[in-house]
Amino acid sequence: MNTVFDFAPLWRSGIGFDHLTDLLGQAAKVDQTDNYPPYDIERTGEDVYRLTLALAGWKPDEITLITEPNVLVVSGQKAEPENAQYLYRGIPAVAFERHFNLADYVEVSEARLRNGLLTIELVRKVPEEKKPRRIVIGAGGNEPKTIEHQAA
Repeated sequence: MNTVFDFAPLWRSGIGFDHLTDLLGQAAKVDQTDNYPPYDIERTGEDVYRLTLALAGWKPDEITLITEPNVLVVSGQKAEPENAQYLYRGIPAVAFERHFNLADYVEVSEARLRNGLLTIELVRKVPEEKKPRRIVIGAGGNEPKTIEHQAA
């Protein structure tokens, strides 16, 4: 199924959202057969998120977390046990790599593997200079003036 998105309304009022088309394009191409490992994404606070991946039987040294600009990459390479003779192998031990797109200023604050669940804590830390601020408007070439209310 081919889906075509019309971004014209976004371009009329948005500036600098060019990367949004790339993200939406990637989301449209997601291969539904690549579903290992299963994961949850939850919002645990205003700017705090938790990514949980089910990795039963994996050890911390078999898993790699890499952060790139606006991307978190979680990959795993399972070490093969020596002299193992499986009659049936139903527990996945395949190598994997998952990419998660991160918003600006989102970074990993903690990662832990406990009871077969890899939990990655993420937090958005917007620098002070990037937070909203009030702009003083000058009056036609004159120096900007700040008018304060005086108590009576």
